[in-house]
Amino acid sequence: MIPYTLIAAAVEAVQPQTAAETAEVTAAEAQRRQSLLENHLNEADNVVRQIQEQGTGFFTNMWNNHSDDVLRLVKIVILALVVLVAAKLISMAARKLIARSFKKFEGDVSLTHATYTIVRTLIWVIALLIILDLFGFNTASILTVLGAAGLAIGLAMKDSLSNIAAGIMLLILRPYKVGDYIDCGSVSGVIQQMGLFSTVLKTPDGLFVSAPNSVVFGTPIKNYSRNPTRRSDITVGIAYADSLPVAVKAMKEIMDQEEMILKDPAPEVLVSELADSSVQLTLRYWTATENYWPAYWTIKAQLKPAIEKAGLNIPFPQRVVTFVNAPEQKPGA
Repeated sequence: MIPYTLIAAAVEAVQPQTAAETAEVTAAEAQRRQSLLENHLNEADNVVRQIQEQGTGFFTNMWNNHSDDVLRLVKIVILALVVLVAAKLISMAARKLIARSFKKFEGDVSLTHATYTIVRTLIWVIALLIILDLFGFNTASILTVLGAAGLAIGLAMKDSLSNIAAGIMLLILRPYKVGDYIDCGSVSGVIQQMGLFSTVLKTPDGLFVSAPNSVVFGTPIKNYSRNPTRRSDITVGIAYADSLPVAVKAMKEIMDQEEMILKDPAPEVLVSELADSSVQLTLRYWTATENYWPAYWTIKAQLKPAIEKAGLNIPFPQRVVTFVNAPEQKPGA
């Protein structure tokens, strides 16, 4: 705005107001006005030059005075970006390597995921420390503070840390895997998910159970799915008057005809108990683990028809009651 005002003032100074005034302007007056116009134009030119210098002088001065610092900052930013990209690439490579390694050694999905989570966290923590060191932070002091904070948090969350420690031990020892049916104290069900803090199970009736790893690890674990074969025992009673060899033969035929029952070890029929009102026979056989319950229910459904077909009886519990010093009944009473 200033240059245009000066120019307008200069033009106004040299312009005559009327024709009469124009005729009266002498050569000296014309020279004076010409000099005045040049002064105004020079002032306008100086103002324009100052404005231009003010627009570009900050960055020029900054570059002239702090070029080394600017270059160093740019290098640090570039190195930080390189560290972030390297951490991302290393994390992706570690994920593929862990998945391939655990697949080779028949590791389950939960163990792979937990291991990758730990490795990825370590990679990003190291990358963060490197970036802080590039920007001039004292990483030794940061590690000291983090160590003290970690100790305080560890003391406050010792139960959670015990769950993490138990989860790591469970993932290393692998007493069970996803899909196994386990029984550990008051907790039983099919393993759905294994984490660092808890183990998720599904009970046979479809309930959701989340058990802390410290509870699972501190209790004897029965894994019903770990071994490839399982033994089953079914007990049935026959009357004392029935023929024992006939009963044993009839029950062996049931087991011999069932394809889900293994031939080695051979199925057996054993006299397990001489009860009050019956002779207890136990059918003992082996099946593949996945066929345990199908074979159990199939054999149990065939027992009653087979016993009846062989002419045997399944007795009811009986009690003989003897009255001592019972009153005599009069005839005709």
